[in-house]
Amino acid sequence: MTPGVNPGPHAGQRIVTRGKPLGEGRVVVILVHGRNASPESILEVVPALDCAEASYLAPAAAGGTWYPLGFMSPIEENEPGISSGIAVIHGLIDQAVAKGVPPERVVLLGFSQGACLASTAAQRRPVRYGGVIVYSGGLIGPPGSSWSDKGDFDGTPAFFGCSDRDPHIPEERVRASAAAFERMGAVVTLRIFPQMGHLVNDDEIAFGRDLLRALAAP
Repeated sequence: MTPGVNPGPHAGQRIVTRGKPLGEGRVVVILVHGRNASPESILEVVPALDCAEASYLAPAAAGGTWYPLGFMSPIEENEPGISSGIAVIHGLIDQAVAKGVPPERVVLLGFSQGACLASTAAQRRPVRYGGVIVYSGGLIGPPGSSWSDKGDFDGTPAFFGCSDRDPHIPEERVRASAAAFERMGAVVTLRIFPQMGHLVNDDEIAFGRDLLRALAAP
């Protein structure tokens, strides 16, 4: 495979944008939608995040789904979707950097399947990001997985928020993912909400809003 080329199912899908044109905002937020969803669905959080200095980029998964099975299925059974989706995210990071926005002002944000993909994309390319925001998700891999501790997040703020009874995301995996990020040098905020269900609440949105405002400050 040619370096930098993504031949998988998500290559060439649309990227929906909001906010400042890329390179004109102080912050870039890459928002990754969930299963059977769309860029427009994840972009619904933009007004609540309320950051006028942000460029928001939301990639589309082919067919609305990044990979076919659950995120704790054997990885090979979810390929090439996982690798193709991660390549899309890494490509958007590279585009931001090429436009003069360093990784420390790039935020990865995802919900559900998109949160699993975004967190795994960050874990596979650890640098000092502006932030990694994981709404109802965790690192991809079957039960009993461990993740490489190589690389350094160098103080990246990382948020993991989920219900204690999420029907799709086991609390144990959320905690294990947060611990993996912490071992790699991220500053982790972990919040488990009693009986919340599979959604994003105001407390989680507030964390993202405060993070973006801090990054966008002159």
